[in-house]
Amino acid sequence: MVSAPLFHSDSAKPTVAVIGAGVIGLSIAWRLAAAGCRVEVFDRGAAGRGASHAAGGMLAACVETEPGEENLLPLTRASQDLWPAFAAELEAASGMAVDLRGEGTMVIALNADDAAKVRFLHDFQTKLGLPVEWLSGAEVRRREPYLQPGVAGALFCAGDHQVDNRKVAAALHAAALRAGAVVHEYAEVSRIEVRGGRAVGVQVGDRLFEADRVVLAAGAWSGWIDGLSPAVRPPVRPVKGQMLCLRMDARLPLLRHVVWTPGTYLIPRLDGRLLVGATTEERGFDDRLTAGGQFALLEGAWRALPGIAELPIEEAWAGFRPGTRDDAPILGLSEVEGLVYATGHHRNGILLTPVTADSVARLVLTGEADPVIRPFALDRFAQPKGAAA
Repeated sequence: MVSAPLFHSDSAKPTVAVIGAGVIGLSIAWRLAAAGCRVEVFDRGAAGRGASHAAGGMLAACVETEPGEENLLPLTRASQDLWPAFAAELEAASGMAVDLRGEGTMVIALNADDAAKVRFLHDFQTKLGLPVEWLSGAEVRRREPYLQPGVAGALFCAGDHQVDNRKVAAALHAAALRAGAVVHEYAEVSRIEVRGGRAVGVQVGDRLFEADRVVLAAGAWSGWIDGLSPAVRPPVRPVKGQMLCLRMDARLPLLRHVVWTPGTYLIPRLDGRLLVGATTEERGFDDRLTAGGQFALLEGAWRALPGIAELPIEEAWAGFRPGTRDDAPILGLSEVEGLVYATGHHRNGILLTPVTADSVARLVLTGEADPVIRPFALDRFAQPKGAAA
């Protein structure tokens, strides 16, 4: 085994090894490198090509809030508020556009049964103080004339936006490199090296890269890396999602808002792409597309937007959301000194990128946990003492 120091420096800033080059890992690396840390990032594949590539890019902190998810709301809303400034800073740092759009998001009801469910959601979110409103069917059609003529109404949030997640990942990669971070692609971390209760580096092939801090941001693979005891291994699992992309005329798009239907969501891009997503499947790391999954997406989209029947299919893919037991992220310090968690974001990875980057970078630099991430520490999953195994 060859031991390779991450960097040699006389600086008081810590050297940092980040496991995972998705939007979470890259954004943390960018923040830390810009603050003067020596940072290396390791990914089992190409940078930004995992869940970050497969996502939809919705920033829907409001309309996606459902009963049982109230505890997550302060975190998602805080990150949503950060996005405009974060996007502007990222575009300036990378020289690349990320296509943050502000048309808002609709959750449409196609019939009376749908309307009852969406009305319930509207009332629930209104009681939480979220800036949502109810649109009549006529108003929905005025804003989106190509939707099904019988649409019964919609929940609408003007503040729930979207961003092009693939452009965000590319921009973060560029910004991290410009800030001085080193990104190792196709460099799978097989083990987190722990000595005397402290994380001291990461094992990649036959090399040990030493570091003062290790940030675990490997998404759905975070719980599969050796070196950690069961008590500190994050309980993250892959939640498969299939999506597809149709091609609209960018000059005359069928849709402008992000639209949630009873079975799918539709995300129009500025270049004419129309994303349709997404299934939710417990299939481990099986990334195969299925006829049933693709049919369900197309049928759900067609029922809401009949004009898609004439659109060509441009791409289809599957990705793996990093799921946890409560569908909330794992953020913060570990019982292992020097190990920091930034994983388990499930369907909110793009939305939570700014708040995760800022709070985890602050934690690495100062040891202080931002109050907004404290409820999402790993110890919330700890079994009570004396409980049966």
